[in-house]
Amino acid sequence: MAKTKYGKYILSDYKPPKVEADWSPPNLSGVSKGKGGRVFYMDSDIVPGAFYMECVWVMPRPANAPPPPGGKRAGTEPHSHDYDEVIAFIGTDHDDPYNLHAEVELWLEDEKHIINKTSLVFVPAGLVHCPLTFLRVDRPVFHYTTGPAKMYF
Repeated sequence: MAKTKYGKYILSDYKPPKVEADWSPPNLSGVSKGKGGRVFYMDSDIVPGAFYMECVWVMPRPANAPPPPGGKRAGTEPHSHDYDEVIAFIGTDHDDPYNLHAEVELWLEDEKHIINKTSLVFVPAGLVHCPLTFLRVDRPVFHYTTGPAKMYF
């Protein structure tokens, strides 16, 4: 963004976090076109004063694609934060915007939830959440997480 008084608040290029979780998605510059990955990541280290936010494209997996290494799907491991978090799953069918065209398994404490509609999930501070696993993706899904913490931890 241009060097203006408030241009510092506009992030238009991918900047990686200093610390990555083991389950972090790849960024789009690190994967081939059309395969999805992290589009943006923001925290107070990247934009001073900002809270944590991450945006990811999750793309369909071709039916003939080989299974993941070890046969295990990648997913976010169980964890909690000392801040609230919102996890979003946004479908991309403009004619049916609440149809996710995907199936996501998300655990909240000891409850398994299957998400197949465009959804926002509020995760209160201290609540153990995940694993989060995309079981099926038929159309691209826009996925983001955010929380009022200066960094993801």
